[in-house]
Amino acid sequence: MDRHHDTAPPSSPGKALSRDSDQTLTEQLAQRFADRIRQNWLAPGSRLPSVRECARTHQVSSYTVVAAYDQLLAQGLIEARSQRGYFVRQAPRQTTHATSADSKPHPFQPSTPIDATTLIRGMFHEPGARPMPGLGTLPPAWLDAGMLGSALRRVTQGDKLIPLTLHYGEPAGDARFRRAMSLRLAEYGLKADADQLITTVGATHALDLVTRALLQPGDAVLVDEPAWPVEFARLAQLGMRVLPVPRGVDGPDLAVMQKLAREHHPKLYVTVSVLHNPTSTMLSPGHAHQVLRLAETHGFHILEDDIYGFLAPLHATRLSVLDNLQRTIMVGSFSKILTPSWRVGYIVAPRQLVERITNTKLLTSLTTAPMLEQTLALCLEQGQLRRFCDRVTQQLDAARARTVQLARQAGCEFVFEPQGLFGWVDTGMDTERLTMPMLDAGWLIAPGALFHAQRRPSTLMRINFASSQDAKFWRALQAQRKR
Repeated sequence: MDRHHDTAPPSSPGKALSRDSDQTLTEQLAQRFADRIRQNWLAPGSRLPSVRECARTHQVSSYTVVAAYDQLLAQGLIEARSQRGYFVRQAPRQTTHATSADSKPHPFQPSTPIDATTLIRGMFHEPGARPMPGLGTLPPAWLDAGMLGSALRRVTQGDKLIPLTLHYGEPAGDARFRRAMSLRLAEYGLKADADQLITTVGATHALDLVTRALLQPGDAVLVDEPAWPVEFARLAQLGMRVLPVPRGVDGPDLAVMQKLAREHHPKLYVTVSVLHNPTSTMLSPGHAHQVLRLAETHGFHILEDDIYGFLAPLHATRLSVLDNLQRTIMVGSFSKILTPSWRVGYIVAPRQLVERITNTKLLTSLTTAPMLEQTLALCLEQGQLRRFCDRVTQQLDAARARTVQLARQAGCEFVFEPQGLFGWVDTGMDTERLTMPMLDAGWLIAPGALFHAQRRPSTLMRINFASSQDAKFWRALQAQRKR
């Protein structure tokens, strides 16, 4: 019936609902939303477009939209809230560990950890071949597969392949790689011997190993906010009490950190000192010293994620360097600079924690891949990684300059000085409401709500400077902001 009621032309080629399909427009629209909800493109708690807005976007009648929403209601995928609209239904809450003596939920506990998978799925399923502003990796065209392939052939040629493939690797990781990384860290000013390094399956695995080795369910953990959404989700799923600390231009809000430390006795602080995600801010030396004093006073460890360290100056302030690995543990990987698929990461730990973390690694993953680790070791030893990082940094500088110009022309402002890989952009409207229409137009964005421990409206979004240079994206964003 609704095929005859809607006669407007398609809104955009390849994106519009089909009037020649065997399915009605109502069924197609309901299926489109259902697919995105089931694949977590639309996270629990997300608000669907209003009936009028959805009808205008898809060039259909309000009747079609209401009927599609009714189908989603019947499937249990969304819920209607009086005077507020339609929202993706929350997943059933699971029993979690008690977080206080009276077993009440902790006020800082993230309410919807699965929200983080919205961005994770974007890493694997880009909605189109063009670069996506919401993703967190460098464009494939920027990477050097030839360099990695050549290094891989060299470390596996002849008889070298046999010991790398027919046996488990060393528990702590390949010794050659750990020696090469020790020399690289010395360039930062971090004095760490090879036996203080433990290899991992990427930085996320490194963060997880340290958390599991040091903490118990119910322990309090300080985390920057905004921050990488996977970290909130990961800690919540392990039963930790997440204590967000507002992040500013110089680092964490020290007054809030001190108050939380005094009241909740955290065991760990998870932070990114260099090119923080999503703000790209850098920890100042003054803030770094104050954070270390708080850690000493209140007895918590600091887990420093140096995932973007290869894109930053060597002299950038790092807590691990200032502290000389007394209360600090550094983690990192090569996924943001060389290749996201090889999953080679590392932990640099105080000597007294190395065995505990290594034992945790053995229980969770046994060992890591020595063939990949030796390949990266060769790239470090031969200076290839340093030269590649220099080239990428130059490309990123040019991309950032172009993207900043386009963003400002589109009426957006940067909350912090643009630097590094990411920009923290104020669009002037709720970016979660922009997510769906932008996805319909073929663009994946990262709304600000994803980067908070508790979901809340935000006019901010994170952009990747390397993949936000297309003027078409900014025109599409500007058009949505004017609606």
